[in-house]
Amino acid sequence: MALALFDLDNTLIAGDSDHGWGEFLCRKGYVDAQAYNDRNNYYLNQYEEGLLDPYEYLEFALQPLAQNDAETLARWHAEFMRETIVPMMLPMAMDLLDAHRNRGDWVVVITSTNRFVVEPIVAALGGAEEILATEPEVIDGRYTGKIVGEPCFRDGKVRRMSEWLQDKPFTLQDAYFYSDSINDLPLLLEVSNPVVVDPDAALRAEAQQRGWPILSLR
Repeated sequence: MALALFDLDNTLIAGDSDHGWGEFLCRKGYVDAQAYNDRNNYYLNQYEEGLLDPYEYLEFALQPLAQNDAETLARWHAEFMRETIVPMMLPMAMDLLDAHRNRGDWVVVITSTNRFVVEPIVAALGGAEEILATEPEVIDGRYTGKIVGEPCFRDGKVRRMSEWLQDKPFTLQDAYFYSDSINDLPLLLEVSNPVVVDPDAALRAEAQQRGWPILSLR
């Protein structure tokens, strides 16, 4: 049994669920559309350029969770799944997940996106043995707008994986990690089987230089 690690956004789905959640909130009028959209796009550009401050971004992105109750958020997320995520689903990604499951591998989704956004998407993909995501803080059933621990992002993703492995019968030897983003280079360097999926330009260049396999699921 090997670990099969998967990034989520632009890897297992054809888009960025975190940014898409912000676009959904704007489209529905659940936030101040103009102001929120401008900042949402700003942070997406920062992410794509490898310049994102995850703490600054999360202070912005978690505000709608803190400002609304769990029932409202669940209703919104169900709409979001139907309208935004279902069109992003990739049959080839489902096949890849199934191939690892059928081999008996331990499937883990590891993503910088927060758990509120991620969990229903992973369920729609057939589930995973584990989700490692950025963890929004919840107190008395409500999101606070803060996070627990550190963001699951860049080197933080490596640290989160190392912490998770401490009481697990796995190592990163023989592990696979599938990702599209240069932001995931630190974890790609840690596994024995890095696989680059529909990569951004910087990661494509890195993969070509290192001789890593490049895969398209689209």
